[in-house]
Amino acid sequence: MAKPFFRLQKFLRRTQFLLFFLTAAYLMTGSLLLLQRARVALPQGPRAPGPLQTLPVAAVALGVGLLDSRALHDPRVSPELLLGVDMLQSPLTRPRPGPRWLRSRNSELRQLRRRWFHHFMSDSQGPPALGPEAPRPAIHSRGTYVGCFSDHGHERTLKGAVFYDLRKMTVSHCQDACAERSYVYAGLEAGAECYCGNRLPATSVGLEECSHECKGEKGSVCGAVDRLSVYRVDELQPGSRKRQTATYRGCFRLPENITHAFPSSLIQANVTVETCSGFCSQKEFPLAILRGWECYCAYPTPQFNLRDAMDSSLCGQDPEAQRLAEYCEVYQTPVQDTRCTDRRFLPNKSKVFVALSSFPGAGNTWARHLIEHATGFYTGSYYFDGTLYNKGFKGEKDHWRSRRTICVKTHESGRREIEMFDSAILLIRNPYRSLVAEFNRKCAGHLGYAADRNWKSKEWPDFVNSYASWWSSHVLDWLKYGKRLLVVHYEELRRSLVPTLREMVAFLNVSVSEERLLCVENNKEGSFRRRGRRSHDPEPFTPEMKDLINGYIRTVDKALRDHNWTGLPREYVPR
Repeated sequence: MAKPFFRLQKFLRRTQFLLFFLTAAYLMTGSLLLLQRARVALPQGPRAPGPLQTLPVAAVALGVGLLDSRALHDPRVSPELLLGVDMLQSPLTRPRPGPRWLRSRNSELRQLRRRWFHHFMSDSQGPPALGPEAPRPAIHSRGTYVGCFSDHGHERTLKGAVFYDLRKMTVSHCQDACAERSYVYAGLEAGAECYCGNRLPATSVGLEECSHECKGEKGSVCGAVDRLSVYRVDELQPGSRKRQTATYRGCFRLPENITHAFPSSLIQANVTVETCSGFCSQKEFPLAILRGWECYCAYPTPQFNLRDAMDSSLCGQDPEAQRLAEYCEVYQTPVQDTRCTDRRFLPNKSKVFVALSSFPGAGNTWARHLIEHATGFYTGSYYFDGTLYNKGFKGEKDHWRSRRTICVKTHESGRREIEMFDSAILLIRNPYRSLVAEFNRKCAGHLGYAADRNWKSKEWPDFVNSYASWWSSHVLDWLKYGKRLLVVHYEELRRSLVPTLREMVAFLNVSVSEERLLCVENNKEGSFRRRGRRSHDPEPFTPEMKDLINGYIRTVDKALRDHNWTGLPREYVPR
């Protein structure tokens, strides 16, 4: 009798557990269904607060190329429109001795966060669905609404500068960005893209085809996919500053064939710099050339590359004498050179996995800017920086191992991280400059300067002691474990941009025209500089700090020579 009773008791105990698990599974299934229904209904109204609201607020910036239609949007953030790109650095993830925020990062957790973010982004539904009332042209805008235009051809409808704000684009932002650069028209596309230009096609499309709502301005129309909502820029908003009409580039010798080198011209008595610059801006040329009473408009070309400037006194003669001479004055107009602004992902996966490696603060993002404009292909990143993505680096959101980008930014070192790549461009910068740049970024963000209290606190000496050794070990590790390297010095890239960039592009196995390289040279800055006043000595290093850093410089210099590379520039060691 006891044996059957024991079996019954055992069966009931198992059934109890089985019922518990079945109940839990039922409740979880129901919760998932409710969440799925809520998610499907979400685009019909305002977006509820979600996990993305805990991500860093993305800024707005100068960019080139096409925008992703799945752009992020968050109604609670309000970044300002930043017209340019500074030398930004992604959060560090290197598990080496250093500050606590650096040591606490774990590569596995970082990869999990990246996969979660990409999974979240892959489920996004594109532009927010509009309600029953279609958006209208901005009523409070200072510009005049011109109409809706197609932007589906091989060339852009508005060929001037490009800006975008994936979170808070408004008509006013776009108009001010174009007005600052003296453009006549501002066009908005896909809710977040802003294009500038001075000429429009003769025909437009129906107003109903521009149906996307602006990301930062509910009820206002901001074009659609391949559709531009175009406004004529009448005046700047209060508080906005118009850019200088023309910037003097120097005195140069005239090319042999003026007609071929200068596509457009204006000849009139008493022509001024402002008149010539305005004329060339209207024609969408980046250069205005004055020779007596003659005004010419042009792009930098191999025949007229602006590298061999002459003595300015040769152009300081009276207009009649200058007209007969072989020299001319060259001015930069506010118009952007757009011959190198088109970018895209690689059509096929790259067979060679290339890294763009540098110590933080060494100009990696600026080098990416140059490479993207020179090759026409996006660069990737081992990290994800939403700010950089919003500024035009679309490769930021692409997985770093997708091989759809021409190269991948990384600050990592160590054998395992290095051997994942087939080859690498190793960018080296003066450690004194790199340390200052990274400390500024750490204390004041991408565009700011560290305050005096930061430099006078114990934080600065601790930073130098920790990061100086990393500068050295980063180079040594890549020299030791890198399979195929091209060593590039930041200072040489700034000094001889086109020859150095040509070498980098050849290393990436991409053929580019000389005109495109000259376009990159004309757009080389991209506002990659911090703005505002420096609040400290540019080199706030004590004698003890200099002894420490100089020792690392000598170590790296010897290692480069031992690997058959030229040593570090002599300017690295302060004298």
